[in-house]
Amino acid sequence: MLVRLHKHMAACGIASRRKSEELIERGKVFVNGRRVGEPGTKIDPSIDEVTVSGKLVTVPRKLVLIMNKPKGVVTTMSDERGRRQVTDLLPDMDVVLKPVGRLDKDSEGLLLFTNDGDLAAQLTHPKHSVPKTYRVVVEGLVDESKAKRLQAGVWLPLDKGEKKGRKTRPAEIHSLGQESKANRTTIEITISEGRKRQVRAMFDSVGHTVLELRRIRFGPISLGKLPPGACKVLTKSEVDRLRTAIEKGESEHSARPTRP
Repeated sequence: MLVRLHKHMAACGIASRRKSEELIERGKVFVNGRRVGEPGTKIDPSIDEVTVSGKLVTVPRKLVLIMNKPKGVVTTMSDERGRRQVTDLLPDMDVVLKPVGRLDKDSEGLLLFTNDGDLAAQLTHPKHSVPKTYRVVVEGLVDESKAKRLQAGVWLPLDKGEKKGRKTRPAEIHSLGQESKANRTTIEITISEGRKRQVRAMFDSVGHTVLELRRIRFGPISLGKLPPGACKVLTKSEVDRLRTAIEKGESEHSARPTRP
């Protein structure tokens, strides 16, 4: 399969696509011993040998890792404000892993990381509808009518750049108990989309502020007893289950009736 040289270099972790283009233009890149000066040159990674400044470019192994993100840690690769970030918690590895989606600073729980860009894109694309489950503690006692509204879908405020609001897809709601004295409710909610701070916005829309939010499942992968701040590399079997969930979500999405 032919790919553009600068994209191959970026996929192998040499540099960003733009920086890879610059390395090629500066004459630092050789393919099968011949200097290449055109970033758009196509190669076959399975047979072509690429070197950058004399160093052989190798295709990195594809990994998927889960982290139990603690509260107060930001989901970024770098932070100008100096806050603690998820990359500080990743183990030393021979590949560069990036988070799949995000959890906001005040949320905790299961966060996926991978160096497989295609898999990450599929897991986060709306058409694949991979479900995510959260355990949420909200202020107030959530009654049955509000739970049904959340299940059916609620209208949320406009996101930046949107011209009209959107209704959330149907969700699964399970009440885990109410504390009358503390005036709070614990709920498990499963959604099949990932708009920014969606779970918080959904509960805000029915008049309940989220006090605690923890993601406990992403598709078929559960957080289990992984301690806060700890990480675990997924097995091939677990990654295969993720891919199956993607295929199932795409099939269900294709079968949905389109809006008139």
